[in-house]
Amino acid sequence: MKRLFERLRCVAFSALLAAAIPVSAQADPGLENLRAADMRLASIGYRLSVGAAELCDLREPGLGIQLHTLAQYPPDQRARVRAHFGFAGNVAVEGIVPGSPADRAGLKQDDTVAAIGGVVVPTDPTDAASTAQYVALHDAIAALPPDKPVEVTVIRAGERLRLLLKPVPACRTRYELRIADNFDARANGAFVQITSKYLTDTPADLLPALLAHELSHNILRHAARLDAVGAQFGLLSGFGNNVGLFRQAEMQADILAVHLLARAGYDPAIAVRFRREMGPRQIAGMVRSRSHPPLRDRIAIAEAEAAKIAAAGGKAPLPAFYAERNTPLDGNWKPLLPR
Repeated sequence: MKRLFERLRCVAFSALLAAAIPVSAQADPGLENLRAADMRLASIGYRLSVGAAELCDLREPGLGIQLHTLAQYPPDQRARVRAHFGFAGNVAVEGIVPGSPADRAGLKQDDTVAAIGGVVVPTDPTDAASTAQYVALHDAIAALPPDKPVEVTVIRAGERLRLLLKPVPACRTRYELRIADNFDARANGAFVQITSKYLTDTPADLLPALLAHELSHNILRHAARLDAVGAQFGLLSGFGNNVGLFRQAEMQADILAVHLLARAGYDPAIAVRFRREMGPRQIAGMVRSRSHPPLRDRIAIAEAEAAKIAAAGGKAPLPAFYAERNTPLDGNWKPLLPR
């Protein structure tokens, strides 16, 4: 569950995304494709995390900044990256979520970050491509008080600027994009990670449903709770007691995801459409395992929960299992089926 991807910046990824994500006329359209992909994920993640903040035991300052480091890129690509994004140091702003605290404070994409909230900013890239610096920086920023102003010092066009950001509380979750030509989404309590195939193949208006499901796993502490009861991951997840435990976790996440969509201002019914339209394409590998509920049940769950929220005028009471998120899973998934 703790697999971090090494986010290699290469021409192959730009080719993967070129057909799906339009870019403006830039000197390096491949890197702009990559920025567009990252910002699409970051923008949805920010909206969901802010909307669900009161449900999360751990919160971070919601800033609306997508950072990147030179260390994330292969050494032979760094000159290209530095020239295109205007790095004047090792850490820069890849993009800003529109309407976020960073946007309101005047932070701009391609600003180089010299200091942020008293957190030590790494000044030199590693010898090999690695996300380690980015993850450490993100986690240090996430540990700051979620509702206290954050001062950011940036370098823009050779000038040093200080900006004061007034964050909003958000769920403490890092959103990651892993480059892979298969459908895979996961959450380990610290991050939500999806593969690039989801980004290119999922209708734009349905992608929030996938991220809401994965964020629900983090809110419900499923990774830690499955570990605590000795659940076996991978191929063994479809055998023995593992089946009930994983089905219970998946169905709980399906239900809570509908509530997260509503809280973030999305139409809860997109959870139903996501299962109907993307479900048949996902049925391969792990998703075919007995550890995952049948697609018909997942559709029925999403339909029932969306109907409850609609009947309640947009915000229904949370399911009872939310209050049990700090207790062991017992594998009893059948009561979660709509009656």
